[in-house]
Amino acid sequence: MALAAPDQVASSASPSGSPQPLDLGPAGLPESRRTTTLQPGVTLTRIDRGEADPSLFWTNEIAIPATTTSPDPDAPPRSLSDHDSAQAEADRLQSEGFTARVEAVRQPETADVPAGTLGYRVRVGNYPNQAAADAGKERLARAGETASSVYTGWDGDSSDRGPWHVDVLRIDPKTFTGRLDGSFGPDLYRRETTSQLAQAAGATAGVNAGFFVLDPASGAPGDPAGAGVYDGRVLSESTNGRPALVLHDNARGSAVRRLTWAGVATIGGRATRLDGIDRVPGLVRNCGGDATDSPTDLPLHDLTCTDGSELVAFTPDYGQGTPSGDGREVVLEHGVVTAVHESRGTTLAPGQTSLQATGDDTALLDGVQVGDEIPVRARLEAGGSPLATPRGTTVSNGGPQLVRDGRVDITQRRDGFVHPGDPSFAYGWFVKRNPRTLAGVDAQGRTVLVTVDGRSTQDLGLSIPEAADVARSLGVVDAINLDGGGSTTMVADGQVINHPSDATGERPVGDALLIQP
Repeated sequence: MALAAPDQVASSASPSGSPQPLDLGPAGLPESRRTTTLQPGVTLTRIDRGEADPSLFWTNEIAIPATTTSPDPDAPPRSLSDHDSAQAEADRLQSEGFTARVEAVRQPETADVPAGTLGYRVRVGNYPNQAAADAGKERLARAGETASSVYTGWDGDSSDRGPWHVDVLRIDPKTFTGRLDGSFGPDLYRRETTSQLAQAAGATAGVNAGFFVLDPASGAPGDPAGAGVYDGRVLSESTNGRPALVLHDNARGSAVRRLTWAGVATIGGRATRLDGIDRVPGLVRNCGGDATDSPTDLPLHDLTCTDGSELVAFTPDYGQGTPSGDGREVVLEHGVVTAVHESRGTTLAPGQTSLQATGDDTALLDGVQVGDEIPVRARLEAGGSPLATPRGTTVSNGGPQLVRDGRVDITQRRDGFVHPGDPSFAYGWFVKRNPRTLAGVDAQGRTVLVTVDGRSTQDLGLSIPEAADVARSLGVVDAINLDGGGSTTMVADGQVINHPSDATGERPVGDALLIQP
């Protein structure tokens, strides 16, 4: 890679013309940047910020059992609880000879959630390293307690000094001559690593993309858990109302848009709403479907909503066979029915599609015969109007929104990152630091893809509020969070350049955003 001059970002430059430091940790932390040009119009900037912080340490965090003071006494143990339940657990630990402390956890103010106390955690011990913390965890386990070893640098305190490692790809449409697109491999069902997807496409660089199904109990592993468009083909419905990243192969006009699903099948001359496309009927990962879904039709992250009666379309991109089970399925070729099955599960040839109906919705396919015409239209909408998806269009799901019109604007509740009655979710996912992948567009119209390592003492990661601050300080004017945690991966020139956090190494993902020569 040829060494280039540091990025000059007008929207985030200091009066001297050099880039502003990241808005991360205390002011004045050491920060270094190195920018390389990967191909015309594409730069990679590696940012190291902060330093080892001697005030940080390892500790044991206790799973707090529910008590009669809890909102739900039958709830399983959680990392956060109300104050009385946390204090009762700490007192019990003290009686068993452990030095326990109760700590309040703050909910930061976001665009739609006020600041306040999120809940209370119980911790035991102050250890110099993970091995010592794990030994403490074993002592707790022998006493019948459930705990996890955590590093206090992952808590998200603004006074922490780091370190952080940030990788930033910028694609400038003015000089870019390659292709920017999304890829999911041979089919949606089989996951592949970001580096495998990049290698197969001959990509110069890439990052992991949107959320996807991991657990087979929640659908087809690898299936995008939200909007998915690849080379103009709509292959996954939106998590309605959530933001998504809309890209074009020439890197022009990149945008963050809130999308809704508007797929329709015309059966017997009547337009009938599709519940989705290329996903297991009845399972809606991250929710955000329609009013017939349970427990909600609103986005709710990392939850799988259910619906016993659905009409779902399938393409050969789904996998080697459509989902099997009770219901009805009709196979289409160029919109004409070629087969009718009284149960679900078949293999689609190139050029074929199918419709599956379950529960009460099987009646929608009553009387359908070979030779009938059933036009199927998979469509997304933005602001009430159809989203144009010509060839070369990519849409990747994400959330929450981080930055809008150059201002931090985190829509935590709207995008489904508040679980009613479960503050532990927001604590672990939103407030604590994790590896993150971010994306958006800057004031010069450049697409910006960012990864930040985490879950180690050398890579603290980011809370979601910190992710928004980092995006804004990089000059990104519209930004969203993509899939993070163990999925966070950046590839450049055939190499994984960050440090994926899974103990097993790079995680197979649902899809990736790729920069091709």
